[in-house]
Amino acid sequence: MIGILFLLLFALCALGFEIWAAMGLSAILYLLIRGEVPLNVMAQSMVAGVDIITLVAIPFFMLAGELMNESGITERLVRFSQYFVGRIQGGLAYVTVIVNVIMAGVSGSAVADASAVSSVLLPAMARDGYDKRFAAAINAAAATIGPIIPPSIPMVFIAVISDLSIGRLFLGGVVPGLLMGAFLAVTIYLQSLRHPLPKTQIQGGFAEFMRLLGQAFLALMAPVIILAGVIFGVVTIVEVAFLAVLYVLLVGVLAYRTIHLRSLPGIFARAAGTSVTILAIFATVGAYSWIVANEQLGPQVAHAIQALGLGSVGFLLVVNLFFLFLGCIMDAIPAMLIFFPVLLPVAKGLGIDPIHFGVVVVLNLMIGLLTPPVGGLLFLEAKIADIPFEVLVRAVMPYLAALLLVLALITYIPPLVTFVPNLVFR
Repeated sequence: MIGILFLLLFALCALGFEIWAAMGLSAILYLLIRGEVPLNVMAQSMVAGVDIITLVAIPFFMLAGELMNESGITERLVRFSQYFVGRIQGGLAYVTVIVNVIMAGVSGSAVADASAVSSVLLPAMARDGYDKRFAAAINAAAATIGPIIPPSIPMVFIAVISDLSIGRLFLGGVVPGLLMGAFLAVTIYLQSLRHPLPKTQIQGGFAEFMRLLGQAFLALMAPVIILAGVIFGVVTIVEVAFLAVLYVLLVGVLAYRTIHLRSLPGIFARAAGTSVTILAIFATVGAYSWIVANEQLGPQVAHAIQALGLGSVGFLLVVNLFFLFLGCIMDAIPAMLIFFPVLLPVAKGLGIDPIHFGVVVVLNLMIGLLTPPVGGLLFLEAKIADIPFEVLVRAVMPYLAALLLVLALITYIPPLVTFVPNLVFR
């Protein structure tokens, strides 16, 4: 019977329903088909799905991302990064990766980072003669680093639904995120050997370095302050999100003077709209969670895996293939919220570290942002760069391959994920 629930979900998504509406309607239809459960269970479980204090952090992280787009932080980070790599062939492509690594320490959102960085770098790369397809592809791929390096909105979701340590999950993403940046940089280099990339003329000298450092210093300090609060336990995750908003707001209003009071209502409205959609998903996932628990899906999955005789290696391979497939057909958030709680007990039963498993799942679903037909980052970058979606799909393939290599490494070398959390939280 539980298969009917997911068939209804995928069918409604295929018909064009918003994911939260498809989830809610499929849950109601399933309960009606079952006929044994009163519908007031739906309302109660939806309320329970959002009755979690940690979820207060989500609107603040969304607001931080919107404020970053308005604050001018991105432009300063781009100019600072150009000083180091702008002179080499394909310098602006490497700048894209570096800036996304730094920006990841503030917003924790792939879409927010892509919007902020691409709006600055795509025009700059066009002026320097970069192919639009190449520029859009590296901007899309680099944006996936944002939800891996802490703070990470998807890892907040994972922690909320599984009671895992947010601090450990955050730190578990440090090495994988840096590996993503390194592998993307290597891919840029390999592509430059086949198709020479432009160079940017940069004025050097120590005086220029100090000038750029002075302009970018406050922007560079943002991730340091935020991460220090998480690592040393000075603030909770909700307070971290609020701190991110306050810092970016003060920098934008008082220091850079790029955020004007008249623009704040629009910024708040955009952040509120995104937050409402996410919280609506959490509410409907509450109903899904009740149905999944009532139907004993978790024990059924565990029994099926035991019957197949899969060890931890085989299980992780199946999980990777499963989530990579899900990333092609549905959004990352509902895929994570529905299936992670079902698979986590099985992973624990096989001796897989839950922090390791959580980071592997998040990276899987971030890669899903680059896979058609759903591919949220592909749609965003195709729109910003003004190129056909299918053209961008072909251009992003080398970077997708690089990210899949990182996924394979962190899947089967767990210390790449667990070393930093175990070092800090002894």
